[in-house]
Amino acid sequence: MNKDKLVVFSGAGMSAESGLKTFRGAGGLWEGHRVEEVATPEAWAADRERVTRFYNERRKQLFDVEPNQGHKAIAELETRYDVVVVTQNIDNLHERAGSTQVVHLHGELMRGRSEKTGHTYELEQWELKPDQLAPDGGQMRPHVVWFGEAVPMLENAAVEISDADILVVVGTSLQVYPAASLIHYAPDHCRRFLIDPNPSHVSSFEIIKEGAEEGMRILRGML
Repeated sequence: MNKDKLVVFSGAGMSAESGLKTFRGAGGLWEGHRVEEVATPEAWAADRERVTRFYNERRKQLFDVEPNQGHKAIAELETRYDVVVVTQNIDNLHERAGSTQVVHLHGELMRGRSEKTGHTYELEQWELKPDQLAPDGGQMRPHVVWFGEAVPMLENAAVEISDADILVVVGTSLQVYPAASLIHYAPDHCRRFLIDPNPSHVSSFEIIKEGAEEGMRILRGML
């Protein structure tokens, strides 16, 4: 028998409960940096060392945190459902928790990308050098979708959500576009859940007013 398809759309609140800082914190700063300083193509062109250092620090922090119970609950749902995770997060906590199908909308912190060919390469350690070359000879940059850049995995994510029997939105304020528009691809028959301690009004969603970990625990009891 085929399993029902369950798509989880996750955001920064998911990782925050593991201790990772969210970009849209106080004043919209990430570790004291403005978006324009570290997360745009212009920033990369103007100061490659600063941008490289910033992502090295984020990558290093990943080694100090673990997937939380929310991540693990999502992975465990694979025993009953065909689970696909569509995430706005660039960390690898979903994979480390055991999720096997993860679509990263905004890139992956533990991968670098060649500016010559666009190929991506897994990084074995946290440090990337400002002048580091990819195996194909191109300049290696963080494999992160910066502000002002296209979101290449958006279409893949839309296809996954358009095929969902159950859609779970967790850890995201649904304020970051174009990613937030993906919920509108859910088919009419799809059962929809929103896990958020301070939910905005989203019609047709069943609301669980909790954080990611507790919300996923409650959801598992509802499915």
